[in-house]
Amino acid sequence: MTTLMKRWTLNGHGRDHLTLAEVPIPAPGPGEVLVKVSALSLNYRDKMVIEEGMGLTLDFPFTPVSDLAGAIAGVGPGVTRFAGGERVISTFIPHWLDGPAIGSAAEPGYPTLGGKHQGVAAEYVVLSQEALVAAPRSLTDLEASTLPVAGLTAWFALIEEGRLAPGETVVVQGTGGVSLFGVQVAKAAGARVIVTSGDETKLRRALELSADHGVSRSQGDWAQAVIELTGGRGADHILEVAGGGNFDRSLRAAAVRGRISVIGLLDSPELRGTIFPLLLKQLSVRGVVVGHRRALEDFVRFVEFSGLKPVIDREFAFADLPAALARLDAGPFGKIVLKV
Repeated sequence: MTTLMKRWTLNGHGRDHLTLAEVPIPAPGPGEVLVKVSALSLNYRDKMVIEEGMGLTLDFPFTPVSDLAGAIAGVGPGVTRFAGGERVISTFIPHWLDGPAIGSAAEPGYPTLGGKHQGVAAEYVVLSQEALVAAPRSLTDLEASTLPVAGLTAWFALIEEGRLAPGETVVVQGTGGVSLFGVQVAKAAGARVIVTSGDETKLRRALELSADHGVSRSQGDWAQAVIELTGGRGADHILEVAGGGNFDRSLRAAAVRGRISVIGLLDSPELRGTIFPLLLKQLSVRGVVVGHRRALEDFVRFVEFSGLKPVIDREFAFADLPAALARLDAGPFGKIVLKV
């Protein structure tokens, strides 16, 4: 095996500081494994981290990206979870194995790959054996690389914490990676799904994917449309991905004792809304930061059993990370992946 590999390195905030460097292949230490990376998937947060750090203190030179699929190429002393050749995917928060999230009021726990920890945009990475999960046998590596953040976020919001029940109504906002996973997970759980989008073509594609209704944000008040589609009841679960004033519409569209999972901030990092629907409807509003390793293991089993296939918008070569980020800017239908 060669002793050198290629790795994307960020030497300052902004895409113009991204370089593809040749560096030595790292060696695993005690409890660590060497992963030969075969696929990466991009998330909106990767773009934010690269462009302005997303409020994090990055340790430059910094390797971005958090989602990988690959195979074990070597193990360090004391490794028992994996053996050479096994296919694996990463976990977003490496040491959140199960149970309540770590952290405190003053310092919430957000020690993520491609954030507090170095990322995985490299041909080989060394990770703790605890930071990996066996990849689903039913998916290719490119497909499997989309599960650790986007897939698990939808699963965690709707199933792990949302306890979605058959017959309930889910509103999914937009047609990015988390949203399309939300469509598929909710439908497999027996729910009715309403998708909102400002793009009519994407709405048609979401309906083809299995969504029950599509609501155009450009044609009027989507919250009122959801109320009418549900006979006045409203939505039991809403995946809020935009923030800003869109949050007020989520409050209005939610059913009594409904649940709003706040996932993204595509429009604004602030949430703006009237308090009366929140109080009178006794709504639950919950921030979702992906999920823990045990939930990812549950989701992998669900993927294998249900036959779920991630929606991939476009595949890029590893060397084309800047072009992949540009495609992310354009608003993909599903996930952007890189073949390593």
